Amino acid sequence: MNVTRLYLIRHGQVVNHHELRYNGHFDVDITDLGIQQMINLSEFLSGVKIASVYSSDLIRARKGADIISGKLHVEVRSRSAFRELYLGRWEGLTREEGAAMYPEEADFRFQDLATVRVKDGENLHDLSGRVMPALDGILKEDGGGNICIVAHGGVNRVILCDAMGLPLENFFRIEQDYGCLNVIEYFDDGIKVVKLLNGGPNQELRMTKIY
Repeated sequence: MNVTRLYLIRHGQVVNHHELRYNGHFDVDITDLGIQQMINLSEFLSGVKIASVYSSDLIRARKGADIISGKLHVEVRSRSAFRELYLGRWEGLTREEGAAMYPEEADFRFQDLATVRVKDGENLHDLSGRVMPALDGILKEDGGGNICIVAHGGVNRVILCDAMGLPLENFFRIEQDYGCLNVIEYFDDGIKVVKLLNGGPNQELRMTKIY
């Protein structure tokens, strides 16, 4: 039985992480720590024979993918379908700024994103509707080997919900820290198995500092 192993990564820490902004498609860079997180992952994956590396075309994901692909000597293929959830007119704003600018949406709850959206933005089903077909195409094209995707917290959660058979209402129950690694195996009979969730070398370092 053929199996495809997906190494699914969230980009490194972003430069405005401390401001708690809704970046979405807002194109922000990663910090020096974010770069180091990607270097750690590239070294962690250096012993894995990865056939292809994909990423969102936003700089915070693409920069990490470039670091990883450079170590693995594999060309990066960017996919706009792997961009983060689009937040419409809330793009680049904090919660407080969005509520002040658009008081009619002040009671908007991101926990309800499975079914609702801010004006001109996406909900989780919209996000899934562009992410999953792109992933399915990659699995068909490069199936049977090891694949790496560097994307975003929202994109990763959609993929993980699908792999675990969870409704998108469970989206926010899945943690995706900066620089985390998930591993999912896809079998050719349709079975999907999550082997690692929100782990990897950066999580090991984080837990060491905490404890």
